[in-house]
Amino acid sequence: MGDIKRMLNPAAVALIGATEREGSIGRRILENLLVCGDRRVLPVNPGRKTVLGMECAGSVSDIDGEIDLAVIAIPAAGVPQVVDECGRRGVQGAIIISSGFREVGEDGKALEKELFAAREKYGIRIVGPNCLGIMIPAVRLNATFLKIRPEPGNIAFLSQSGALGDAIMDWGTGNHVGFSMFASLGSMIDVDFADLIDYLSDDYATRSIMLYMERVGMAKRFMSAARGFARTKPIVVLKPGRFAGSARAAESHTGEAIGDDRVYSAAFKRAGILRVKEVADLFDTSRVLVSRTMPKGARLAIVTNAGGVGIIAADTLAELEGRVAELSAESIDRLDAILPEDWSRGNPVDIVGDADLSRYAGAIEVCLSDRGVDGVLVVYTPRAEVEPVELAEALCDLSRRSNKPLIVAWMAGVAAEKGRDVLIGNSIPVYRTPEEAVKAYLYMHQYRKNIEMLYEIPEDMLPGQSRLNNYQKAMIRNCLREGTTVLTMEQSVSLLKNYDIPFPPTSFPGSVDEAVRAAEAIGFPVTLRVAGRERPGPGELFAGVASRQTLLEILGGIRERFGRGQQTADMPEMMIQRTIHGKTAGWFLSAGRDISFGSTIFISPAREDGPSGDRSVVALPPLNQTLAKIFLEDAGVPEVLRNEDQKGVQPLLRQFEAFCVNFAGLIVDFPEILEIEAGPIVVDDGGVYMTDAVILLDRGFLAQPARYYSHLVIAPYPTQYVMHWTLRDGTDVVIRPIRPEDEPLSREMLARTSEEALRVRFFSSVNVREIPHSTLMKFCNVDYDREVALVAETKEGEERHIVGGGRLIIEPDLRRAQFAVLVHDSLHGKGLGEKFLDMLIGIAQERELEAIYGIVLTENDKMLRLCRKMGFVSKRLPDGITRVEMVLN
Repeated sequence: MGDIKRMLNPAAVALIGATEREGSIGRRILENLLVCGDRRVLPVNPGRKTVLGMECAGSVSDIDGEIDLAVIAIPAAGVPQVVDECGRRGVQGAIIISSGFREVGEDGKALEKELFAAREKYGIRIVGPNCLGIMIPAVRLNATFLKIRPEPGNIAFLSQSGALGDAIMDWGTGNHVGFSMFASLGSMIDVDFADLIDYLSDDYATRSIMLYMERVGMAKRFMSAARGFARTKPIVVLKPGRFAGSARAAESHTGEAIGDDRVYSAAFKRAGILRVKEVADLFDTSRVLVSRTMPKGARLAIVTNAGGVGIIAADTLAELEGRVAELSAESIDRLDAILPEDWSRGNPVDIVGDADLSRYAGAIEVCLSDRGVDGVLVVYTPRAEVEPVELAEALCDLSRRSNKPLIVAWMAGVAAEKGRDVLIGNSIPVYRTPEEAVKAYLYMHQYRKNIEMLYEIPEDMLPGQSRLNNYQKAMIRNCLREGTTVLTMEQSVSLLKNYDIPFPPTSFPGSVDEAVRAAEAIGFPVTLRVAGRERPGPGELFAGVASRQTLLEILGGIRERFGRGQQTADMPEMMIQRTIHGKTAGWFLSAGRDISFGSTIFISPAREDGPSGDRSVVALPPLNQTLAKIFLEDAGVPEVLRNEDQKGVQPLLRQFEAFCVNFAGLIVDFPEILEIEAGPIVVDDGGVYMTDAVILLDRGFLAQPARYYSHLVIAPYPTQYVMHWTLRDGTDVVIRPIRPEDEPLSREMLARTSEEALRVRFFSSVNVREIPHSTLMKFCNVDYDREVALVAETKEGEERHIVGGGRLIIEPDLRRAQFAVLVHDSLHGKGLGEKFLDMLIGIAQERELEAIYGIVLTENDKMLRLCRKMGFVSKRLPDGITRVEMVLN
């Protein structure tokens, strides 16, 4: 497998297609590569002996020594042969500048298949084709044909559009914005967003990533990489195709189906990524999101020396669904004491045109201290009686002393530029207009909400009954083997009820007599649902059937329409259900399979003919109670319930949240399910009820290899690793994967562990009191696609204690994993460390990894003896450490 790190900091670069022809792509790339310092640059062109005075090879096979990177800029037809030659030659990676592949049709797609075959055969990594190349200013790598040469900086920009990438790099360079990386990914047949995000995760210089994305590539890997990066640094994405017309244009441009844009938005939120709508927002937000503080809410105070500008800011805030903060009576009194009599006495805080420094500083300080304010926008216009630099320095000081964000609309020209420079130099977000500033503030607020979706601690849900999944699995597999892809009404309802999704009293009669008896047992009025001739086609619905006689008349009509007798087998499938008179219009809960992101969940308002798809909200399974709450809020469910004057809204919402969590659990556990349309969901004072469901199965499921939650892009909590274990001294422990809510127990465990045990685990002394909350959150909040963290828990009375942990961190290429184990001093020598290591080996085998390894202090004899006992091979390394490794596959 090619090494991306070597490829992106190459000692030797071969340029296939090098030429001296003025203005050609081959010459531009060569000239850019030659600025790269001590790096070997190797021109390749079979038609030339020299290029720009350098010896030119006829092929990469003619070059002596290792080649880390090949840049290919020749006609498309010759590219597969060159890539194959590079693979045989042991080249780590190739950047294919050439166009003429999938974007031109079937012939181009055939060429891409040849490229991919070489990639699979030799392990060579490929960027492109049809791309501009890659620039990393800090290592002086410019493998592009762009004329600009940006300064080193902290922003990485990854783009699928070459033209947009060129324009943004040009704009950034003109505005003295430095870059840690620019990568044009083109058709992404191999190296994609996930690969480069993983690479940038280890890059200290990169403080934020900007993405221009038309399609996601490998969605599961993207979500894991993005979630990992976004835990510490921001990612901002601009993705076109938000509307049907632009989505078709994007598909035409990329030559591939892209998928539902609503699903992309849901995925970005779940990964902690901020999505913006305009090109200009990419830079604005990528810079503002590295601010020291983020708003805890959307309530913004506006301090301005120009009343009209303040009103414009307030209008923009309302238009973008922010909130104009309501100042407290105490704040109004404090402002009365320091502002002129004719100040606005509200928010926006108009401190009047001739405001001096003390007036600005006093008003801002009052607003920052108000509990009803989440952030402050300061508007400066040249009318103010204050020196721009003095005001800027005061704003910097106020910002440093507050835990709330302060942003600035600096509406002044050249004369006040020095003040702007002071703000920029101190990382104070500063904009030319109030509209830009308000938009940036709300992006900050949205970003914080998205990050909370990564780190939120779920509330405990009431435990449901244990689920009887095995017989349901057998039923579904039998249906698929028999060629049936649509479950009956009874099978569908049974499956949902098994996941604690409540239905009104329901029966499935097979004849007229059974239907009458069922209705009488349930109690009139009842609702009768009749399956169509071709399920899931339209059936018939008879709601509010009030009497036996009415039911008999309806059943007689059904029998007559079907043209059959009264025998049980001759009646269509029917469902009798107690009629629930919901006080709301209801909702449909659906599930589907997105082309990129796999299984998805939708909630939409009910209409007479079914769900209203154009108003649906999307979520990705699995869900917990907090994520379900956000899902319902986005769909407007709480607002609808309150507007209907429902009694006990909170208990109903709690039920609805559990409803959604359980529905998502069904999708997680049954990859055989392709689609579900369930509803309408009816809410009344008694609770939340499902009334019907149609479930479609994946016809091709049985032919697919079984893979670890392959239908999901976010791995669920791995309950299969929960087990009871008895230590050698008889102590009972529960070994289970770590959960976000384990943060307090984890801190307590570390606090009770000896300094020496912590030192040999973390290779340095650890002051538990100084471990920040954010670090422990990351420690406990695990992406189970990339990492498995186990803890052992004991119970003393009602108190639970974590007494040890084992962790397996899977490398981005999914081939190897590093392990680590920590056991509390009181349990040393009792078999817990051995059990952790054995479980981690088993998990690595289950994930089909090639090897598992650990880094151990050479002085840690106990751990090294354990590793040798379990079959690890050890190798001493410098600096007093030993590497232990076990080859698995």
